[in-house]
Formats: sequence, structure tokens, C-alpha cells
Amino acid sequence: MKLFIREHLPLLFFTLVQLLAVLAVFWFDGYDHPLTAMYALFLGLFVFAGYLGLRYATHRGFYARLSRPVASLAESVHRHEPAPLPAALSELLENQYRQYQNMLQSWERKNEQYITFLNQWIHQMKTPLSVIEMITQDAGDERMSSISEEADRLRRGLEMALYAARLGTFEQDFSVDDADLKRLVSEAVHEYRRYFIRSHVYPEVRIDEGISVRTDAKWMRFILEQLLNNAIKYSAGSGQKVTITAKKEQRDVVLEIKDRGVGIPKADLPRVFRPFYTGENGRRFKESTGMGLYIVKEVIDKLQHGIELESAEGQGTLVRIRFR
Repeated sequence: MKLFIREHLPLLFFTLVQLLAVLAVFWFDGYDHPLTAMYALFLGLFVFAGYLGLRYATHRGFYARLSRPVASLAESVHRHEPAPLPAALSELLENQYRQYQNMLQSWERKNEQYITFLNQWIHQMKTPLSVIEMITQDAGDERMSSISEEADRLRRGLEMALYAARLGTFEQDFSVDDADLKRLVSEAVHEYRRYFIRSHVYPEVRIDEGISVRTDAKWMRFILEQLLNNAIKYSAGSGQKVTITAKKEQRDVVLEIKDRGVGIPKADLPRVFRPFYTGENGRRFKESTGMGLYIVKEVIDKLQHGIELESAEGQGTLVRIRFR
């Protein structure tokens, strides 16, 4: 209604000016019957009011659609409008909506094909990596050790790419259940045992038996591996410990992963969860993709857990996961 009034205010003023101008012409021409003039003015306004009433009745749905926000594009399409202008607008919106749907379906098909190809390629790459790891496992040659280290790095990169690809279909690929926290952490630490040894960093797990959390074990293990990877990478060569502890705070279980590495500059802290943001440490260490913490934050949010990060340059980093 408000939009209708705002649109027709100029027409109302124009009609009043027009009626008054006609009456003024007759008045200055010597026609001096004020009651008749008032009747003519009233009649003109009455006819104009009837026109406005008819227009509002035929365009009411049109103005209502323009006045209120729509929850989806489908709601903006209305068929069988009585007036020509709303009917033309509905036809235009329907054509645009149809084109949008076709484009969206096309992009969805391309995205599904890309994700399928990426998943297949990653799984295919794991086979030669496994062969390389078997060949270099028992070799005492230093060169074989270097090859094994690079193979580990490739495997970690492939795992991150695989989970990043699955992030778009997260709702179809997760299952929340009770999980033993100490077991999850121990498995992640065991997976990174060679990386710990090569980097001269040592894990310290201080989690009591029997602490259980509601989470998706597979995704949580990926999160733990990403956080351990960062802790080891930025503590390499220090000979320090990476401490993993857990405690109960009221109804929550809080898991903390603390390293004593280079830490994160204060200016970088607000942006560490942004995609592709590597920060000063990423430029120094040349191995950061800027995606690890971003994926961790996305998964944590989808699992409805909480994550906090505290760090001081030169003193290390503390990551806190809160299981609600």
C-alpha cells in the first residue's frame, strides 16, 4: 500500500493542478458559480479516486511482491496476473528464473564431474605413493629417507585435497556418534610419528581414559592431523614438545593442542581461518597452502563444535577445540 501511494502521489498532484487550472480558466472568463465549480472539482476527484481504487485492486499483488522480500527466487514468479504490467513482469521473472535454473544445473553437473574426477585421481595417486613407501621403508640409504619424507608430504597434501573436495558434500559424508577422544588423538599422533621424529619434535598426550565426545570420528581425525601438522611444521628442529590435553568444563569437553614453536604474529591472528591466507609464517616456511585452518574451521562449524586459537610470536600456539 505504501509503495502504491508513493508511486501515485505525483499523479494526484498533477490531477489537482489540472482540475484547478480548468476551473481557473472558467473563473477568469466570467463564470462565477462557486457551487457548480466545487461540484465539478469533487466529481473529477471522485472519478480519479475510482481509477486509483481499480488500479490498486488489479495491481495489489504486484505491489505486495515489490514491497516484501522473498525467501526464494521461486516466490518471485506469479502467473495469471490480471493487469498487463504485472503480467509482463511475471513473464520476465519467470524467463530469468528458468535461465538461472538451467545455468545452476549446468554448474552443478560440472562441479559433480570435477569432484568425481578429483576423488578418483587422488585415490589413484595413493597407489604409487604406497609402493614408494614400501620401497623406502626398510632402506638405510639417506636418499631413501629423503624420498620417504617427500612421499609423506605428498600423502598429506592429497589427504587435504580429498577432504577439501568432500567439504561441499559434507552433509552426505558425516555421521555423529560417541568417540573415545584419547583414541582419536593417539591415532592422529601415530599417523604423524615419522614427521615428529624427523622434525625433532615430541608429542605429549595427557588425556584421561574414558573421555568421550559426540563427533564424527573421521572428520575429527582429519582436524587433529591438520593441527598436529601445523604444530610440528612450525616447531621443527626446536626439540620441544607438542602437548595434547583434554579436560571437562561443565558440560563441555575441551581439547587443547599446544606447541612451543615460532608462534603467529599478532597482525595475522584475525585472518588465520581465511582461505588461502598464509600470513608471515607461510611466506617464511614456503610450505603453507593457507587451506588447512580454513578447512578445520569449516568442519568445526558444521559439526557445531567450537575452536579458539591463542598465539604469541616466538612463544608457540595453543588451539582449543570445544566439544559442546
